[in-house]
Formats: sequence, C-alpha cells, structure tokens
Amino acid sequence: MSGSTYGLEDKVVIVTGGSRGIGRELARSFLGQGARVVICGRKKENLDAALADLGGGERLLAVTAHVARETDVEALFAAVVQRFGGLDVLINNVGMNLPTVSVADTDLAVWNKIIEGNLTSAFLCARQAARIMKEKKRGKIVSLSSIAGTRAAPGMGIYGVAKAGLEMLTKVLAAELAACHIQVNAVAPGMVRTDFSKPFWSEPSICEQIVKMIPEGRIAEAADLIPLVLMLASSQADYITGQTIAVDGGATAI
Repeated sequence: MSGSTYGLEDKVVIVTGGSRGIGRELARSFLGQGARVVICGRKKENLDAALADLGGGERLLAVTAHVARETDVEALFAAVVQRFGGLDVLINNVGMNLPTVSVADTDLAVWNKIIEGNLTSAFLCARQAARIMKEKKRGKIVSLSSIAGTRAAPGMGIYGVAKAGLEMLTKVLAAELAACHIQVNAVAPGMVRTDFSKPFWSEPSICEQIVKMIPEGRIAEAADLIPLVLMLASSQADYITGQTIAVDGGATAI
C-alpha cells in the first residue's frame, strides 16, 4: 500500500508494539503513506529486526519502551517530540495474553499483567498523547481492541475484560477530547493470523472450529485491518469518534 490515499504525508505516528505482527505491518503502511513513524517495543532485537525490514531512514524511529510503565511512556513521547517536533496519531497496538485457567481461579499477578499489557498501557499512552495533541487542538488515537471484549471465550477471560475496558476508555476519551478536535476510536478484530494467535490457528482441529464461526470462512490477515486503521488516523474520520468497529468476517453478526 503506497501513495497519499489517506492524506497522511508527514504526519507523526506512534505505533506501540510496532516491532512485529500487526504493529509492524501498520508501521509499513503508514510509511507507505508518507508518514513519519515511531515504533516501540520491549526488546531491542525485535526493534532492530523491524528497522531492517522496514528500511530504516529518516522517517522511522525505534524506541525501546515498556508501555505499561509510566516512566518509559514519558521517555517515549519525549523522544518523539524531540525527533519530529510533535505528534498527530497514536496507534495503541500493544496487546498480550497468557495461558490462563478461569478468571475465578487465576492469581492476582496474572490478572495484573494482562490488564497492564492491554489496558493500562493504552491509558498511559493516550494520556501522554492527549497532552501533546491538545496544544494543536487536533489528533487521532486509534486502539486495537478485540471481539473478545464483547464475547466471552475460554482462556480469554482476563484479556476480554481488559479489551472491554479499552473500549470504554475509547468512549470516555472521545467525549473528553472532542472539544479539542481529537478523535478517539478502536478497531476490534476477530482472530488475526499472527504469532500472537499462532497457538490457535496452527492447530488444525482448533483452527477448523474457529473458521466455522466466521461467516467469511477464513481467519483474518493483518492486511484486512490496515485500511480501516489508516482511515481512522486520517482527516477522513474527523467526524467519527468514540466508536469501536469490528473487523471479524461477520463473526459477531451471528
């Protein structure tokens, strides 16, 4: 995907968790649109691999950061402002899950880790982004949620709770920031074929059961999400805010 379809030339975009998976493909697409892109991740080796894959260059910056830690988030945004002078778009892409038993039987450490990885991180980044965007009275915040936020599933309980919280955070921020012309939305995919979901789609029997629940008859690829995220990050979405849009092949329609 290349060119200026979405009017994102020279926009400054942060993609959290941009070193791999959906985040890396989003970073690639924003670069293809002419944006200046910042990716962050916890592991330097993953960031180095992403830089090499994405081609490096002056329009790309990689920052090592754990976005569930306040000090790391503050340092990340400071680095972005120092390098590019501001911020136009935040993509809250970071997400994580752990193999768990039922919510009723899990321990607090597991609960905290999953909530921090999916919800606290988004709050910290959105708060910091809003502080910068308010100065220019414009900006876009787009978070990657999941249909797990509205559909309970075995082994996905805490993850689902965190994503449900992310969707409410999206609504609250949209209401609070509308006066500053900052739009806040979320995209909720079903299963996407990435390393994150590999334990599910790589097992034929499990994959078959999942596909049966998707009217389109297949698991999503990262490319299925990208056009919507780009649109929500652009001026084409200036009158769309507080929304969570499912990209799930019809799974939540049945």
